[in-house]
Amino acid sequence: MQVMKWSVIALAVAAGTSQLAMASAQSESNGFVEDSSLNILSRNLYFYRDFRNDPTRNDDPQEWGQGFIATYESGFTQGTVGFGVDAIGLLGLKLDSGKGRSGSGLFPTDSDGRSQDDYSEAGGAVKLRLSNTVVKYGDQFTALPVLSTDDSRLLPEVADGFLVTSNEIEGLELHAGHFTAINAQSETNHDSLGLKGADVVGGRYSFTDNFSAALYYSDVEDSFEKKYGNLNYTLGLSDDQSLNFDFNIYKTDYDKEYTDTGKEEDNTIWSLAAAYNMGAHTFTAAYQKSHGGFDGIGYDYGVDGGGTVWLANSIQRSDFNAEDEKSWQLRYDLNFAEYGVPGLAFMARYVSGSDAKTATTDDGKEWERNIQVGYTIQGGPAKDLNVRVRQATYRSSDGVYYGAPSSDEVRVIIEYPLSIL
Repeated sequence: MQVMKWSVIALAVAAGTSQLAMASAQSESNGFVEDSSLNILSRNLYFYRDFRNDPTRNDDPQEWGQGFIATYESGFTQGTVGFGVDAIGLLGLKLDSGKGRSGSGLFPTDSDGRSQDDYSEAGGAVKLRLSNTVVKYGDQFTALPVLSTDDSRLLPEVADGFLVTSNEIEGLELHAGHFTAINAQSETNHDSLGLKGADVVGGRYSFTDNFSAALYYSDVEDSFEKKYGNLNYTLGLSDDQSLNFDFNIYKTDYDKEYTDTGKEEDNTIWSLAAAYNMGAHTFTAAYQKSHGGFDGIGYDYGVDGGGTVWLANSIQRSDFNAEDEKSWQLRYDLNFAEYGVPGLAFMARYVSGSDAKTATTDDGKEWERNIQVGYTIQGGPAKDLNVRVRQATYRSSDGVYYGAPSSDEVRVIIEYPLSIL
């Protein structure tokens, strides 16, 4: 498998060097102010989770909040090397909660168990650009398969460090970075996840418009080393039909300081998804398999970002990533634009997992069903306002998902993007 991985990246680089470099983005800079942008995302989120079979838990999380995510990005100064700054501003407001209803992950929690009325965070970053390569240092959102900040609650996680993004060769995007902190979604600290340091490197190459490959590596201090690979291929069958294949794999080597077992452990987890699109309809089938781990944990993440789980069966409630677990998924998507209602979409999926090794059994089982209906307003004063209703039903034989009991969940999300500059 290692030979295959490095062969792919070697081919990507060789193919890339045979192409002409793209025009320099820096040479086309209009200036620091002229290329600036300021966007604010308003997010209203209602969260309710009903725990079904946990005798130790008397309360169910039920909270409602309003969040604002402001992002300012300057342009780059003109010249051979351009300089700029970015800024992030986050504000979360509690609209409804109460003692016994906290714990949804939307808000920080006080010592008495109640959610705080509000919380906020601000950060900035400096950046420079040479040709088509950007170096950014400071607070930022990341979306790398080995370091990805989570955005599944009211406000997103924020990472602190530097990241180099290079697009010098057409079709090839490379990343390298070092991060020293990640702040959780419901916290205002600089580093609430305990990240000591993470080095990341990797990239993605598009061989054609329909076929791409990615390889990434990370080393998280006192935690683990990760290698990630991806292959994605789309086969066009006709004007309105296509078949897409998406393969993802992680190889994780855990440090003995992380496992608390006195020895190093490892895990390999992979997923393969096939999606058939026919006009308004998309049918997806996926299979995922985890090999190895420790204490019931197979593929672990979080200290390197709550979104660092780019696998087919990582869904609303569970990731189906326990030690030695195998799982399969069936999914259906419907785009109502083909029926005269653009902006309206429906999704339903079911995932079943088995053979999970946990603290109490070698045959843990879990399943989850998700249903989502979403609508984006297409025009008028509220253009781009998006409303989504998500429902999840999760059942577990013995708390496979990080010791969590079976539960039912509803999320209502209303987002409205505003472009100020």
